[in-house]
Amino acid sequence: MRSEIKYIELKSGYSDDGPAWIGKVEFSKTGQTTYFNNHAFKGNGHGYCFDIETKKTYWITGIKKNGQNRHWAGKGKIMIDKMIVEDYLKLIDLKTLDLTKFEVVEIEKTDKKRFTAIENGSTDLVDIADKYPDLKNLSVDELKTAIEYLTRRGNYTNPSNGQKYITVKKLEAEKLLEELQNK
Repeated sequence: MRSEIKYIELKSGYSDDGPAWIGKVEFSKTGQTTYFNNHAFKGNGHGYCFDIETKKTYWITGIKKNGQNRHWAGKGKIMIDKMIVEDYLKLIDLKTLDLTKFEVVEIEKTDKKRFTAIENGSTDLVDIADKYPDLKNLSVDELKTAIEYLTRRGNYTNPSNGQKYITVKKLEAEKLLEELQNK
């Protein structure tokens, strides 16, 4: 699996000063999924990508040689994986890390099997299975809420990311709602 040192910044809910990291990411065989810090991101691993679990947007780019990875309007320390500090310093041609700009942290190992299961729609790992294990026990209002939720999830899920399972659950909920309303 190909890996590379990258700059990763959370954009959802922030402008240019979201939590940011520098660490080694790994790419799937196709290069369309990037793994880092127990997250999996869809996109090509450069520019805007989204977390396949939370759907939050992240900015992922290569390392700038001048060390200015944050947007000029951004602020806050960048967390850097303790395992790659030496490699990072070589990349930007410095001897020491400026601890006023960086915080050395331990990055979590990514469970790629979990994300593969999520992307392939394994029902035991998709959170919908946990949230709506048995639709038959829901009230009319709860079914309406479930249908709204499943519709939103379906709109933001691509076919290789569990969309079929979401669609089946939504159709099941709609059928049950119709039966309850026709009683």
